[in-house]
Amino acid sequence: MTRPTISDAAVRASTGRVWDEWFALLDAAGADAMAHPQIAAYLHERHDLSGWWSQMVTVAYEQARGRRQPHQTPRGYQVGVSKTVPVSVQRLFAAWHDPAARRAWLGDETLTVRRATPAASMRVTWGDQTNVDVTFWDKGAAKSSVQVQHSKLVDRADVETRRAFWRAALTRLAACLRGEPPRP
Repeated sequence: MTRPTISDAAVRASTGRVWDEWFALLDAAGADAMAHPQIAAYLHERHDLSGWWSQMVTVAYEQARGRRQPHQTPRGYQVGVSKTVPVSVQRLFAAWHDPAARRAWLGDETLTVRRATPAASMRVTWGDQTNVDVTFWDKGAAKSSVQVQHSKLVDRADVETRRAFWRAALTRLAACLRGEPPRP
């Protein structure tokens, strides 16, 4: 059984119940025979959980009952990695959006930028047709962060491979933004 990453105390504070209470309630309601949207709707409509908490409890239940693995979604697996850097969000965005600047830290990876909102987000199709969603956060005049969500991955091994890839890539990005020479 996979244990949720959010603590019982945090769940109780936000929902009024701990994980085992939610799981027992869902078992009694027949959630083992329900599809994901039905479980989430049941939690929202019958137990007045917000949309976010309805999804969180549903995913935790599915993982606890072996119906879903960590990082698994209906469209494959996904992984997220983030990094805070000592530059403005505009400069961070430019390091992603400008192909020459991006090449300095990402190399010759094949990708297509589908949509870009300056200093806010990018949607990218990776060379292998997986999706990369990039979100930029302004943390002040000389500090920002980037979150990368890579989805449509094949399996949990792919999750770990991509996690390692993005951690290394974002470390190179931070070094380039600090003016350090790029490392392989």
